[in-house]
Amino acid sequence: MEALCKVSSWFPPFNSILTNSSSASSSSFHLHRAPKTFCLRIEGREKVLSEESNARTKKSDMPDSDVGKLFADAKRNIMHINKQRLLAMEEANRLKLENESLLEKLEQLETEMKTTLIELEGKNSVLASSLSLSELLLRIDSMVLSGLLSKGEASELRKKWMESKVAIHDALGDIHHKTDEQLLSELRTISEKITRIPLHIVHICTEMEPVASYGSLATYVTGLSAALQRKGNLVEVILPKYSNLNLDMIQGLSRMKAEFESYFDGQWHNNGVWFGAYKGIGIILIEPLQYSTFFSRESFYGYSDDIERFLYFSRASMDYIVKSGKQPDVLHIHNWQTAIVGPLFWDIFVHQGLGSTRILLTCQDFESQCLESPNKLGLCGLDPLELHRPDRLQDNNETNLINILKGGIVYSNRVVVMSTIHSGGSLSCGLEPTLAIHKEKLAVAPHGFDVQQWDPSRDKYLPRTYSAHDMEGKKSCKEALIRRLSLSRRVSVVVGCIFHGQSEIDVPQLKIAVQNVTRQDAQFVLMDYNSVLNSLQDELKMQGVKFMPGYDEPLAHLIIAGCDIMLCPSLDDPLFQVPLKAIKYGSAPISLSSITDHFRQSDSHDQGSTSVSRYMLSTYGQMSLSHALTEIRNDPGTWEKRMKDGMTKDFSWDAECLDGCEDCHLFSSTILEPSNLFSCYAVLAYNYI
Repeated sequence: MEALCKVSSWFPPFNSILTNSSSASSSSFHLHRAPKTFCLRIEGREKVLSEESNARTKKSDMPDSDVGKLFADAKRNIMHINKQRLLAMEEANRLKLENESLLEKLEQLETEMKTTLIELEGKNSVLASSLSLSELLLRIDSMVLSGLLSKGEASELRKKWMESKVAIHDALGDIHHKTDEQLLSELRTISEKITRIPLHIVHICTEMEPVASYGSLATYVTGLSAALQRKGNLVEVILPKYSNLNLDMIQGLSRMKAEFESYFDGQWHNNGVWFGAYKGIGIILIEPLQYSTFFSRESFYGYSDDIERFLYFSRASMDYIVKSGKQPDVLHIHNWQTAIVGPLFWDIFVHQGLGSTRILLTCQDFESQCLESPNKLGLCGLDPLELHRPDRLQDNNETNLINILKGGIVYSNRVVVMSTIHSGGSLSCGLEPTLAIHKEKLAVAPHGFDVQQWDPSRDKYLPRTYSAHDMEGKKSCKEALIRRLSLSRRVSVVVGCIFHGQSEIDVPQLKIAVQNVTRQDAQFVLMDYNSVLNSLQDELKMQGVKFMPGYDEPLAHLIIAGCDIMLCPSLDDPLFQVPLKAIKYGSAPISLSSITDHFRQSDSHDQGSTSVSRYMLSTYGQMSLSHALTEIRNDPGTWEKRMKDGMTKDFSWDAECLDGCEDCHLFSSTILEPSNLFSCYAVLAYNYI
């Protein structure tokens, strides 16, 4: 058998060759190298000689083996590497422990910082309140000395404001920049309110943001309720228990053990009641048990039995209020879906402990009035013969039918028409005779604006806050936006657009707008709320355009604050209110329909509009995109003045923004009682009209 010895490539060759003299002449052999032994292959047999034996016999006359030296070096290297590896592991463990310790310290510092900030905010709030009160008292002194105010009235005003818990800045704004005449007028108006007893208000409605979100009614109910709560009133909202409610947004949601009965279609039926709260607003959900399919559907509206569904809910809501012992000051009903509460209240429930309650109806949309057969009224216990009359629920045009929304107008003590209806011209849809008869109870109001969430002077999402009196923060926001989206610093003007999926948008107009922006050396930023415009993303990939699918709340705030112009599908946006947000943040809202110089807003919108809509139309209704870009570059002083003026406007819920219309031809009548929405509640609760 032939034996082969494998040799490492680095092993040095031998300097001598062993030979077998006895067989040298007759045999041949091959030499194989190996670390410890080498092999001689001799014909017919194998002879193995030990390298170690040779080394011992020749140790005295041979130098140290290179092999031994290499092995020693290798051993030392391995030991060194192992030592270094252990040291590295120890260092890694030490760094890990240090990192964990640092993270703990950072968390501790963050907690301490938050606590300190809260304490500072509290101290600053107390200090600010003290300074505001001091300034107000000094201004009252000035009014007395100048003869604007009598000593007796001044004494009463001082006493009221010193005892009041109302924040002076929230109620009066920045009084430093107001004249004595302006401040006195506001003082007299608000002083009347802060001395009144808080109201108990119950909304009976079909939407509420974010629990039951559908349209502008949802944001209206939540915004108004939150504003009323902040004024110290008690507010509750009664909703149907839809199967697709956002229940995660309701705090403390639970089901009452007790059930209650309500009347429908000749019988009494059991209902479950769920209750909870959203930001302090009480929420009551009514769940029909026998008619469980009424609200277990994909959508809130749009079914052939909508009249039955909402008649049931309206009657059940009134039965619940009476049987639970509630005695609200105001029942606030909305649109045709709960307008039947008006006739129900006065024909059935007013004498069941609700003698002091009054009805306020909000009309968000005159186009939906619900015309039905008079017999439907019998389902909820009303008398069709009594109500199917021209002065009650009989429709003005189709006299064989009843009009549910008309019934709400006739049977309510106060009717608020939202300016989104009003600003579009005569959209009464056949209700003109009814509105003319009941003109004394009508008023027009805009959708209030949530200044708690959208205010550049206290916006937590902005890198730096700002106001009309200190605009440096807006420059910082633009710089932050440019860095965030990697925009060009060379181009100074930025145009933004936040598109919400529920808004209608003219896509060809949007493309033209983007081209106009980039052609005029500006940059364009588009945020697509529901990624509806994904198909445009490739088309909009051009220099100076940033497209962001999906909605990012902090980025949305930064876009509105950092942009010079906000393109809007319409200046009338009650649901998302992008035009109002833009004005509040010092950006110009420009309608997509006004992207060219040929656009002009119809003057007919001015009839019967509120102060908010009049300002919007007069300032931006006739401004094209080109006009805005030109003014920014060529007349920055005028532009800055325009922006600051808009930022000082009060669009909040409790502003004096609900107007009467002296020359309004919308209802072929005059709308009286210019006041704010809170005054409507006060009139209802205290005057019992």
